[in-house]
Amino acid sequence: MAEANALFEDLQQNIAWKQDPITVFGKTFPQPRLTSLHGHTQDPYTYSGITMQPHPMTASLRLIEKKLKQYTEEDFSSVLLNLYRDGKDSNGWHADDEASLGINPVIASVSLGAPRFFHLKHNKDSSQRVKLLLEHGSLLLMGGQTQHCWKHQIAKTAKHVGPRINLTFRKVFRSN
Repeated sequence: MAEANALFEDLQQNIAWKQDPITVFGKTFPQPRLTSLHGHTQDPYTYSGITMQPHPMTASLRLIEKKLKQYTEEDFSSVLLNLYRDGKDSNGWHADDEASLGINPVIASVSLGAPRFFHLKHNKDSSQRVKLLLEHGSLLLMGGQTQHCWKHQIAKTAKHVGPRINLTFRKVFRSN
């Protein structure tokens, strides 16, 4: 747990966090969380109309990536970081299904900081739902048909929660 605590502190203080505007159903507002993209290449990543230019991988990000490689045997090219400052910060229902992620992307999601609930709902039967508590230092691995069949979110909560950093390691392919 000491290592997770140290990584959380380092990332919270040393990442270049930003809050991009996002447009949903024709309305533009600040994204309800802070983000940062880091990668091994300078290939940008676009989602929800937001194009992010990657920063270089930091020592902490390389350390986490090395541990993920041991567990997953996956080679990731970038990591999208999300900082949820409190219970008001969120990420609405979505799938990580951008063409630049390939057909069946593997997303390794590492949680640091305050626990938050991760919700999944099936695309064809929204009564099929899963709710997981993502604890400090936990890993959630999504692969196969997950992004085709399910949407996921981190919902707002009225409960007092501290900050949480979510690191989503992924392989981004250059668009032609």
